[in-house]
Amino acid sequence: MGVKGFVEGGIASIIAGCSTHPLDLIKVRMQLQGETPISAPATVHNLRPALAFHTGAANHTISIPAPSVVAPPRVGPVAVGVKIIQQEGVAALFSGVSATVLRQTLYSTARMGLYDMLKQKWTDPDTNIMPLSKKIVAGLIAGGIGAAVGNPADVAMVRMQADGRLPISQRRNYKSVIDAITQMSKSEGVTSLWRGSSLTVNRAMLVTASQLASYDQFKETILEKGLMKDGLGTHVISSFAAGFVAAVASNPVDVIKTRVMNMKVEPGMAPPYSGAIDCAMKTIKAEGPMALYKGFIPTISRQGPFTVVLFVTLEQVRKMLKDF
Repeated sequence: MGVKGFVEGGIASIIAGCSTHPLDLIKVRMQLQGETPISAPATVHNLRPALAFHTGAANHTISIPAPSVVAPPRVGPVAVGVKIIQQEGVAALFSGVSATVLRQTLYSTARMGLYDMLKQKWTDPDTNIMPLSKKIVAGLIAGGIGAAVGNPADVAMVRMQADGRLPISQRRNYKSVIDAITQMSKSEGVTSLWRGSSLTVNRAMLVTASQLASYDQFKETILEKGLMKDGLGTHVISSFAAGFVAAVASNPVDVIKTRVMNMKVEPGMAPPYSGAIDCAMKTIKAEGPMALYKGFIPTISRQGPFTVVLFVTLEQVRKMLKDF
């Protein structure tokens, strides 16, 4: 039964992840809006008239500060999506989809399977009920372990999704998730694959606890009160409500996670953010506290459909595999 839970959760997660990938990409691009660009001051060496006579005097170097960069206006999810299609093509909406498949295979398969195991173990055999508090704890444990396993794919996915917004000269141009992981390991070290892992784990714990626990709770409440029968309608309503709860709980951590994972560390230079707290403080100082809910509309627009597809598919897969 334990292995079956992993298989069911993995199939449902991969289908849900791929079908909602464009919404996730738009969310990532919106979360990076307003991020302070890093630019080095322009330095002009040996500034002198073209016809000046050569003398023994030392040449002078004059540093000219780079002009201030004006942040582009923030736009909504529809405008972001249209801009991506216009500038990069329709296929760009699926940038990093290979990383999504790997991420769902590792992270979501692990969290769904572990949650199912804990649910079976902690459910009261007499009443067949699992208290909400235990559901939340099971979600926290499953999400944390799953995120630690899937973090390399998560970093690769964020970078591949964000690559198109960079100037052509700065793009990483990863060919696939394997290429992304290989290049990161070579140029930045193996530890770069777990960059932002603490944020990934925290976010995954929040998402899994709020998403899976609230889905089960909403579904049980609907069935107990006789509002609806156990069918597609109940699954859709419960899963969309669970998606909303998960989006509200996880968006601030998700914004910080995206920025930390996407930051480009130049050799010999200090990274833009020293850690999660530093990133949060700089974001709030530069853009205000509501910046932590940047991309919330695409987050809920993605989290809602993702959760619906996830649980509706999961229920159907369970029916198909019930005899195994």
